[in-house]
Amino acid sequence: MTATVLASTMMMGFGVWMRVDPAGFADWANWPNHVHFLHDAGVFQLGIGLMLLCALWWRDALAVTLAGFVFANSFHAINHALDHDLGGNDSDFWTLGLVSVIAAAALVVRLRAQRMEAAR
Repeated sequence: MTATVLASTMMMGFGVWMRVDPAGFADWANWPNHVHFLHDAGVFQLGIGLMLLCALWWRDALAVTLAGFVFANSFHAINHALDHDLGGNDSDFWTLGLVSVIAAAALVVRLRAQRMEAAR
């Protein structure tokens, strides 16, 4: 459990750093300062950190994975809206957002099914 929390903390720390200060992270990591790429990498790191924490509470791999995906993909969509001036397509936010809505619905269905099964 301790290793999981430490790994999650590290992933989330780097994820926040990439999202909030991409230039600082790029300098530290000796990477090119590609702002949109670092924003996206940051939210994916946050999603991995969230999945690690969710795995401590939920024993269902599908629910854990869906929760991490909904979080990371939703913020990925937001990145495309906020970073629109850095490239991409006008449809990126909407396409990614729609996939997040579908995945969120799947997560709700999965959690309800688990609750109903546990009540039996």
